[in-house]
Amino acid sequence: MRKWLPLTAVSLGAFMLLVDVTIVTVALPDMAKGLHTGFTDLQWVLDSYALALAALLLGAGSLADRFGRRRIYLGGLVLFAGASLACGVSGTGGELVLFRGVQGVGGAAMFATTMALLNTSYQGRDRGVAFGVWGAVNGAAAAAGPILGGLLTEQLGWRWIFFINLPISVLAVLVTVRAVRESRDPQAKGLDLPGLVSFTVAAGALTFALIRGAADGWGSTSTLGLFALSAVALLAFVVVQLRSSRPMFDLSLLRNPSFSGVLAGGLLLSVAAFSYLVYTSLWLQSVRGLGPVAAGLAVLPMSVPAFLVSALAGRRLHGASPRLTIGGGLVLIGAGALLQALIGPGSSWPVLAPGLAVAGAGVGLATPAMAAAAMAAVPQRRSGMAGGALNTARQLGNALGIAVLGAVFQAGLERRLRGGVLPDAKGAADALTAGQAGAVIGRAAPGQRAGVVELVHQAFAVGLRDAFLVSGVLGLLGAALVFALVGRARGGGEAAVPAAVPTGEPVAR
Repeated sequence: MRKWLPLTAVSLGAFMLLVDVTIVTVALPDMAKGLHTGFTDLQWVLDSYALALAALLLGAGSLADRFGRRRIYLGGLVLFAGASLACGVSGTGGELVLFRGVQGVGGAAMFATTMALLNTSYQGRDRGVAFGVWGAVNGAAAAAGPILGGLLTEQLGWRWIFFINLPISVLAVLVTVRAVRESRDPQAKGLDLPGLVSFTVAAGALTFALIRGAADGWGSTSTLGLFALSAVALLAFVVVQLRSSRPMFDLSLLRNPSFSGVLAGGLLLSVAAFSYLVYTSLWLQSVRGLGPVAAGLAVLPMSVPAFLVSALAGRRLHGASPRLTIGGGLVLIGAGALLQALIGPGSSWPVLAPGLAVAGAGVGLATPAMAAAAMAAVPQRRSGMAGGALNTARQLGNALGIAVLGAVFQAGLERRLRGGVLPDAKGAADALTAGQAGAVIGRAAPGQRAGVVELVHQAFAVGLRDAFLVSGVLGLLGAALVFALVGRARGGGEAAVPAAVPTGEPVAR
């Protein structure tokens, strides 16, 4: 059993960092009450983590190649544990957002090294078994996040969704020190710091602009300034990558239509399949009165099909065209989101179940082929960069999706509240998006309370319907891009991708 200790060490870290992508969603209403915070801070609790992951994955992979993958993985574990403790003791929304970002830095260091550590720890059949287990752990983490978050929040309080990481991190560090050997790339050179900084500024400013636009107005000076900063930083990133002898991301890879199509599909999959779950959880707890555990269980109609279809697709559709599996999966994801748009003022969680199941089947169909298709579309020597780029696209899609759908959701709330019995539609919308539906209803005069209850239910239905519709359109757009681009590459190396590589999650560098 000793030979499986490296797999145990890597799987513990991967499970933690991927659980923390989704574990927060069901705890948001309790966080808002405990920290007396609003909608913008709630979005950043999720986005700061996803943005740090997206921005630093490629850079962390470069550092690991040069200074040692085991060393960077251990450093990521320690940083992740320390940030988790800081998140758990945070006294304000701003502190929590800051430490969630630090958590994301540690997560990026861990995620960027997991596949390379497994690759150097195992050979032959054992490598196939290790990758298979690692892929299953990644899939289980995504499914377990909302349920585990609900259990911890309901039984111990929301702070324990962070404290639980401490004993797991200690165990992972001990096993890593004991069983994982060091490895590095002797050809590796320095970190592309200008590329890393410019990409981080571009992604962060764009996300901030999307979040602040809903609050300050899309034509406000602050919002337009953030969009301009993002555009300038993106231009700087392109210039730096074109001039660098060892770029963080080789832009010439985007000339390959198949690779570009897979990246677009990965980004839009994250937006269309997962970003609305934040606002669904808010509705289930704040308006429908479900507890955190019940809200987490309400996502099972997505998690179970995703896990089962992924397992079947990985085994039965290994030789199928990624154009069909990824594109077909995105069609199902888009259709599932549109099915959820059938929500009405009197609906509860069962109305979402069919759409969640269809979307989950789409996730299970699309993701097993995604990483392999990205690496197969580029020359062998660029396969690590291709896997890291797909990781980045998916995490960036998660961050941008939460911001975009948050703006859509809040605009729908305000639109329905305007002209109703509540005098301050914007203030009421801010309170509702912070999980304070009970307080909004409680402040109404007794004679108006029934009307306010009905208005709140209608407003949430409108906001969620708009978010589902946008998600559905983006899922179908992703499918169209995949059908148009993937499989039509001209030239470019067709890298041999091991059949054992798990593709339920993006492959790290």
